[in-house]
Amino acid sequence: MSGTTRALRSDAERTVRMILEAAERVLSRNPAASMEQIAEAAGVARTTVHRRFASREALVEAMARWATQNFAEAVDAASPESAPPLVALYQVTANVLRVKIDWGFTMRVMDADPEAGRVHADISERCDRLLIRARDAGVLRADADLDWTKRVFYALLHEAAAYRDEDPDVLATRVVDTLLRGAGTGRGL
Repeated sequence: MSGTTRALRSDAERTVRMILEAAERVLSRNPAASMEQIAEAAGVARTTVHRRFASREALVEAMARWATQNFAEAVDAASPESAPPLVALYQVTANVLRVKIDWGFTMRVMDADPEAGRVHADISERCDRLLIRARDAGVLRADADLDWTKRVFYALLHEAAAYRDEDPDVLATRVVDTLLRGAGTGRGL
């Protein structure tokens, strides 16, 4: 591939990314926003958006693929199979929160995407294995119900992502602390 072809491809990829990121921002504020509003936010002509995405549905599908890829990469970057369980739990939490906060609109509308379903199923299995490792390492109680623990973890992630203006690292610390220690003192039990 020539340098010119690579430069054109790189430029096209950058344009697509700008459109996807602008679409996320615009649609988060106004789910009924037009393709023209998205183009304006991306700093490109409306025809550029339509050349890349034949319809609004095609744009949302591309956003779902992009967010799914970012979600999977966020989990991979945490090394949940090899990092110490507590470190992996924190890093998965922080990384996933970044994606959920940055791609909130898309994360809410991508449930119907089959690829997103496959990636989420894979991530769920990886979460199961991480929780088993955490239990085996003594991070979780030996008698912890891991299905319940995962459901609580997911609920905490979902709620933490609503705090869009807070630092994901601070939110991750709160989520992991709440998951591992709860909010009670243990007295009166």
